Amino acid sequence: MKLKTKAEPIPIADVQSTPDTRRLPIDKVGIKDIRHPVRVKDKTQGEQHTIANFNMYVELPHNFKGTHMSRFVEILNQHDIEISVESFKEMLSEMSERLEARRGHIEMSFPYFINKSAPVSGVKSLMDYQVTFIGEIEDGRHVMTIKVIVPVTSLCPCSKEISDRGAHNQRSHVTLTVRTNSFVWIEELIELVESQASCELYGLLKRPDEKYVTERAYDNPKFVEDMVRDVAAMLNQDERVDAFCVESENFESIHNHSAYAMIKRDKLEPAD
Repeated sequence: MKLKTKAEPIPIADVQSTPDTRRLPIDKVGIKDIRHPVRVKDKTQGEQHTIANFNMYVELPHNFKGTHMSRFVEILNQHDIEISVESFKEMLSEMSERLEARRGHIEMSFPYFINKSAPVSGVKSLMDYQVTFIGEIEDGRHVMTIKVIVPVTSLCPCSKEISDRGAHNQRSHVTLTVRTNSFVWIEELIELVESQASCELYGLLKRPDEKYVTERAYDNPKFVEDMVRDVAAMLNQDERVDAFCVESENFESIHNHSAYAMIKRDKLEPAD
């Protein structure tokens, strides 16, 4: 009687690793817009569970036909991810090593919630902010940045000055992107921006709160230029921040366009 032997596995071609002759390197190749649950450090609760959208890319040399897309997903799923600067660096290093890439890039965007108290009634409600962690690696060197979009109220100083009754205001989005040399809470970046607006936003307001925020904005008018300058001045004084970009877009209430301003600075570069 002839014994059955285990079938030998059939070799499967690795097409991605075959040579390419066009001599055209690719700057970024990978996966985009994949969702994954994450845990983010929270200043008041310790950590916050949320859902993040990931973009993961590597550089592809001219002599390789393709990259191994499945490895990006494997890296993401191998971690019970509590996101921090250190864990982000680990993911970048692992990605560049496993995909044999000199350069790599990861973006992680997620909604971040803060439980805020209304200014007069004290009623609590959640406010959401869009946060993005961006990590890059090149030849083993990491660069980490954090981007936060903070919605606020701005009131026009010109409208207040020339009008006999009231002044027009609008919602504004202040986008703050920072590179730091030590740990900074997400809440700190949000509070910094809100403190320099005409008034901050709240998820829920009672009538006394609405009176307060209306009068607060009226007493604190800001042009879009004022907003970026005031935030930039605060960042200039913060020694934890090595580089920043602050942008403000005012969604005008009396025009069919937005007003926009931006200040960008790298403190480590020599001043002009």
